[in-house]
Amino acid sequence: MTSCYGCKHDPVHMEGKPGMMPTVERFVSPEKGNGLRATAGISRGQLVSWAEPLACCVSNKRAREVCHHCFSRRESLLRCSQCKMARYCNTACQKQAWSGHKRECRCLRRLLPRHPTDSVRLAARLIFALLNPPMNISNELYTLEEHESHLNSMSEEKKEGLSQLASMLDLYLQQEDSDRTQEITSSCQDPLSLIAKVTCNCFTISDGELQEVGVGLYPSLSLLNHDCRPNCVMVFEGTRLQLRAVQDISPQEELTISYIETLSLTEERQKQLEEQYHFICRCQRCDSKQEEELMLSGEEENWLQLKVALPKLEELNAESNWQVLLESCGRLLSAAGVEVPDENLYKLRVTDLALDAAVHLGQWEDALRYGMKTLPAYRLYYPDPHPVHGIQLMRVGKLQHYLEHTQEALDTFKEAFKIMRITHGDDHPLTTDLNMRMEECHHEIKKQLSGRH
Repeated sequence: MTSCYGCKHDPVHMEGKPGMMPTVERFVSPEKGNGLRATAGISRGQLVSWAEPLACCVSNKRAREVCHHCFSRRESLLRCSQCKMARYCNTACQKQAWSGHKRECRCLRRLLPRHPTDSVRLAARLIFALLNPPMNISNELYTLEEHESHLNSMSEEKKEGLSQLASMLDLYLQQEDSDRTQEITSSCQDPLSLIAKVTCNCFTISDGELQEVGVGLYPSLSLLNHDCRPNCVMVFEGTRLQLRAVQDISPQEELTISYIETLSLTEERQKQLEEQYHFICRCQRCDSKQEEELMLSGEEENWLQLKVALPKLEELNAESNWQVLLESCGRLLSAAGVEVPDENLYKLRVTDLALDAAVHLGQWEDALRYGMKTLPAYRLYYPDPHPVHGIQLMRVGKLQHYLEHTQEALDTFKEAFKIMRITHGDDHPLTTDLNMRMEECHHEIKKQLSGRH
């Protein structure tokens, strides 16, 4: 996820634009370049903006389990009989997707059995979208031509990697060798520039559990700048992106999001932002480093073992090797003992991985035990309402409910609801689901009480 620090333009108001609220305008920040700011006060929990992607695609690693039209997860999906890659919930999704998939389908067939990377597919889909641009594209505040590629600030090694992707894009598009395709590619300067723009400006599309399912380009919202403690968050409903305020925002105050997972040390955050987005963060949180001592609390020789083990544990997680992952996490956490508090960053990460493994293995008691250990740290590290905290509470609540700890589940769901009605809004499917679960708990508790009399 990113915005671009680049071209300088006069403020352009969003009034009347589909999905954009009249309380927001484009402006130029003296230090960051383009950005978005409030023109009037915005209340915490308010929907600031929403947008559909100009182009998007399901991630390759999720291609077999996520519908390529509506981005829903399904146990079984219909596969496109021609390209063998795209999958759909049903024939309705397949038919609705065809206008956007038909060109991609020809290109995919040409490359079989190879598959292009996510960034190549997204760049191609962007070109295909511009061949038949949506009606509201003229309302975008930030055109593709204006998007910054950051090529001038990249290392030669990174440029070489992007050059290889640009060559693959050229090869991929050969099946669509039309004058119009070449014209659009040329208007984006060249394939290398286009790939660079896509990788610097795309957003990760996540599902209800905040797991990555795809990538998309949302031009106007690429204007949003980063802060490690932002005043806005993004959540998705399918491919629709919603931007919500998690703090009260004053008129003329800049709107910010976090491009990265903020639960990490300042040095780690700054390194990732510099490598991926080509700037050094100087936000208040980075300057103060106020959480560092807590994140590294406990005996260093004990938590260093957790830190060293994390890459291997994350590899096991990516491979879905749940049994080995759970056993490894259990051994490490036992060895760390009470000398490393649950708030330690590396202990928290290992505990989260143990929770994931236990859930996948159906070991519900273990999963609940690990989940409960994470909650005090989540409360500390996410002081503002944050989707990650809300989802974690919801996961723990589901485990409590399944194990018939009904009153505890209700209390946890209530805590999650306070967060998610701000981060997701009352009408989001996840908030609605949470409401239903609270009602179920109320009903079960009432039934239990009546049975005692």
